Amino acid sequence: MRDLLLGARLVFAGGRDGLLRTTFIAVGIGLGVAVMLGAAAIGPMIEARADRTDGRSYELFRYPALEQGPNTLLISSYDTIYHDIVVQGWRLQPEGAAAPVPPGLDALPKPGEMVVSPKLRALLAEEELLRERLDHPIVGTIADKGLSGPGEYSFYLGADGLDHHGFAGTRIDHFGEQSSNDIDPALILLMLVAFTVLLLPIGIFTATTIRFGGEQRDRRLAALRLIGADQAMARRIAAGEAFVAALCGLVIGALFFLAGRQLVEGITLQRISVFAADIVPVPALAALIAIAVPATAVAVALFALRRVSIEPLGVARNSGTPTRRRLWWRLLLPALGVGGLLTANFDPESSQIRDEQLVASVLLLLIGVAALLPWLVDAVVARLGAGPVAWQLAVRRLQLHSDTAARTVSGVTVAVAGGLALQTLFAGLAGTYQAETGSDLRRAGMSVQVWHSADARMIDTLVTRLREAPGVTAATAVLRADLAYQPRSGEETYATLLIGDCAALGQYAQLPRCADGDAFAARTETDDPSQRLPAARTPVRITHSEDGTDWRVPAVLTDVPAVAAPDGTRAPALLLTPRAAGLDGLGGLHAQAFAKLDPTDPDAIERVRNIALDVHPAFVADELTAYRTDRTFDQIRRGILIGVVALLTLLGAGLLVTMLEQLRERRRLLAALVAFGTRRRTLGASLLWQTAIPMLLGLGLAVLTGGLLGAVLLRLVQQPVRLDWGAVATMTGLSAGVVLLVTALSLPLLWRLLRPGGLRTE
Repeated sequence: MRDLLLGARLVFAGGRDGLLRTTFIAVGIGLGVAVMLGAAAIGPMIEARADRTDGRSYELFRYPALEQGPNTLLISSYDTIYHDIVVQGWRLQPEGAAAPVPPGLDALPKPGEMVVSPKLRALLAEEELLRERLDHPIVGTIADKGLSGPGEYSFYLGADGLDHHGFAGTRIDHFGEQSSNDIDPALILLMLVAFTVLLLPIGIFTATTIRFGGEQRDRRLAALRLIGADQAMARRIAAGEAFVAALCGLVIGALFFLAGRQLVEGITLQRISVFAADIVPVPALAALIAIAVPATAVAVALFALRRVSIEPLGVARNSGTPTRRRLWWRLLLPALGVGGLLTANFDPESSQIRDEQLVASVLLLLIGVAALLPWLVDAVVARLGAGPVAWQLAVRRLQLHSDTAARTVSGVTVAVAGGLALQTLFAGLAGTYQAETGSDLRRAGMSVQVWHSADARMIDTLVTRLREAPGVTAATAVLRADLAYQPRSGEETYATLLIGDCAALGQYAQLPRCADGDAFAARTETDDPSQRLPAARTPVRITHSEDGTDWRVPAVLTDVPAVAAPDGTRAPALLLTPRAAGLDGLGGLHAQAFAKLDPTDPDAIERVRNIALDVHPAFVADELTAYRTDRTFDQIRRGILIGVVALLTLLGAGLLVTMLEQLRERRRLLAALVAFGTRRRTLGASLLWQTAIPMLLGLGLAVLTGGLLGAVLLRLVQQPVRLDWGAVATMTGLSAGVVLLVTALSLPLLWRLLRPGGLRTE
């Protein structure tokens, strides 16, 4: 205990250099601890968000249907989008004095009044087009308990015309429905791999930070040996120093975490925002971090001294022939990892995944990367030859101290390898969770539809206003009805009826000629009985009509080939012009319109949405896109993107701290080189090469390992192996950019250390 306490005292009694070294170690450990505490808070954060979201959820479909009463409420979704900002909205109509109130509201808004979230209130104050769309008096603000996060855009609007049928409104008597948390096993696998990949480099970085200033520490221990300390006592003193530095790192990490926690509410990444109160680490995990970090610090400090002979007259580290690194066990780790993944027997149809085997296998493979890198750096730099002075200085430094260089970039290498594996897995799963919509964006950019009672006057108004709107180059609309009829033999069959002018009908079929009064049967090449159309004069029933309106197919139908509509749908349908349909008396009609937009006008989409809602509040205007992505898959991808950004930021900061600490340790050597006439430019280039050579080797190893891990994971989920070369270029480019940025940021300290005063010693 006396030896440990002496080591602790030396941390603060070692003068300016000792305090600087401890500060570097503590800051580096603090960065890692802050990220680990953030990771430990992910579970409670997600749970808190889910609890608030479930608290405002309601039962959309209820059987038997709920009867109107004093405690019932009609609610209808009223979402909209404004320049890629999703605005969630609900219309509320109480049916009694005891109607339920959504969480976050003190009372239900009156018809025409609106209660908004703080972010939406600020957005409405800035954006005129959105104010035109949501032109209602604001009478309150949604409290935090009614929001998923502080960056959410949402509102509640009082209504008085909702009907309890179809999509017009849902009758409820309470809020608070637990949402389903069933996630595809392949996505669970993706999340497990992502957490492993993102957290392992943090552990490597933290362990690397503990070894800062090793040369100074060894000289100090040699001085202690001179006054009587033995080898065991010197190691215990080193353990005491590491323990105190780790404790300081824990404190700094907690401060970093608390500071970041206060700033998080002002950050929204990929539509995800969180309240500061939600970011609370799991107590057991926080306690584990508090125990594991000092224990790791002591273990790493003792491990670093295993091959160092600290004698009273100096430190024997580099004398004699260097010990050759063993390769077999470094290859054994990734081999065991690949073997564990290949024998995981993952079943995509099962809801069970062997989490422990999966995580352990990925850890072994990625730790193998970190273990292989020192051997690879040694093997390569030992064979590097002559070159410019800057090159020779860098190569000689790497030949003498390759351990430090390999440790410096090992975290980045593991992060790149894991990131490439994730990108490869994403690319392989994209075909399952991301599909082409078939939309023809050359014909239309927006689809406007209403699943509600529509009529000819409504679509005429809609089309006229769309064609007059700035940024809209063309617009068409049809009325749609779902038909039911009884063939001569067989069960009741269903078909689609579309009513519109010739330009509108031309969006669904190839029309040879067309005039008002014509009727067409747009057919597809299929033998499916459900895809057949009723013959001429067949009596049919409009299914969504309240009174079950009967109607008869026109006597003359012209067969035409059906084509895909602008939204990608293609199906057989009866196409009738208004005169042929006889619109008088027809009920249960829906409406669909397409608008072609000017791509140079970014506000055209918002004008279409404003017009649609102004014509009828039930109109839904959607932007047509080339791809449709599964929501859960998209959320996981966005969350991982946030994690990768945070990881690269941390590793870049850690790399900078490492480089600054190494420069400070070598300040006398650098000053001596300048005194002998070495140019500053040469030393700056040497510094770049010292980081670039290990980084290039690490990136090459990372590409091979990341591709291998991605291929094995794709095989595990039974998907074809396909390497995402764009992701390879992006990850390697980002890593190279980090090296250049860190080098540029370290140059000011380098120039200061090159002054003649750097030769001063005691």
